[in-house]
Amino acid sequence: MATGNHSTVTMFVLVGLNQQPELQLPLFLLFLGIYGVTVVGNLGMILLIALSPLLHTPMYYFLGSLSFIDLCYSSVITPKMLVNFLGKKNIILYSECMAQLFFFVVFVVAEGYLLTAMAYDRYVAIGNPLLYNVIMSPGLCSLLVLISFILGVLSALAHTSAMMKLNFCKSHVINHYFCDVLPLLNLSCSNTHLNELLLFIIAGFNTLVSTLSVAVSYAFIFCSILRIRSSEGSKAFGTCGSHLMAVVILFGSITYMYFKPPSSNSLEQEKVSSVFYTTAIPMLNPLIYSLRNQDVKKALKSVWVGR
Repeated sequence: MATGNHSTVTMFVLVGLNQQPELQLPLFLLFLGIYGVTVVGNLGMILLIALSPLLHTPMYYFLGSLSFIDLCYSSVITPKMLVNFLGKKNIILYSECMAQLFFFVVFVVAEGYLLTAMAYDRYVAIGNPLLYNVIMSPGLCSLLVLISFILGVLSALAHTSAMMKLNFCKSHVINHYFCDVLPLLNLSCSNTHLNELLLFIIAGFNTLVSTLSVAVSYAFIFCSILRIRSSEGSKAFGTCGSHLMAVVILFGSITYMYFKPPSSNSLEQEKVSSVFYTTAIPMLNPLIYSLRNQDVKKALKSVWVGR
C-alpha cells in the first residue's frame, strides 16, 4: 500500500481485540450474544415506551432517546468487530474508518449530555413535583435532546476533520478493534499536537460539564429529599438509582480511558476498557432501567396482556 499522506491511504488493518486464533470463535459468540441482548433490550425499550401510555412522560422520553443512542453507537462498533473475528485479514477502508470515528464520537458525546439532561429531569421531578409537567414540557425535552446531538456532531466534526489532515506513513495497522482517536494518532507521522489538544479540550470540556451538571443536580436533589419525610424521601431517591448507576459506569470508564497518565498507557488495557463502554454499557443500560423500574415492569405487563 502506498504511503505518504491521507490521500494515498486507502485502508487500514485492525489488529482486533485478541490475536490468538483459538479465541476468535469463543469471542465471536460472546460478543454476538452481547450485541443481540443490546439490540433486543434497547429496541424493546423504545417500542415499549412508544406503545405504553404509562411511559409517555419526560423521564421515559429521555430514556427512549438513550436507548436509541445506545443502539446506534453499539452498531457503529460491534458488527465490524464480529466480522473481524471471523476474517483472516481485518481490513477497514479509510473512508469507513473516518465514518466510524465520526459516528462513535457523535453518539458517545450525545449520551453524556443526555444523561446530564436526565439528571436535571430528576431534580425537577423531586424538587418541583407540582410544576414538573409545566417545566419539563415536550418542547424543552426535545430541545435538550437536540442540543445533546448537536454537541455530539460538533465534537465529532472537530476530531474527524483534524484526523483527516494527518499523514499516515508510519504504518497502516491499527492496534485496536475500531478506529478510535488515540490508536490513529499513534500511526501518524505528522505533528499530532493539535489533535491531542483537541482531545484534551473537547473530552475534558464534555466530561467536566456533564459531571459537574450531574453533581449539582444531585446536590439539589439530596437537599430536596432532606425536606421530605424519610419514607417518601427514600422512595424519591430510589428513582434516581438507575440513572446514577448509568452515569458512574459511562463517565468512570471514559475518564479511565482518556485521562489516565501517559506512563500508564497500555494498548491491551485500553482495548479492555474500551470494550466496556463500547459494548457493555449499551447492553447494561436497558437492563439497569428495566430491572430496577416498577413503571417499566407494569408497562411491559399491560402491553403483554393487551395483546
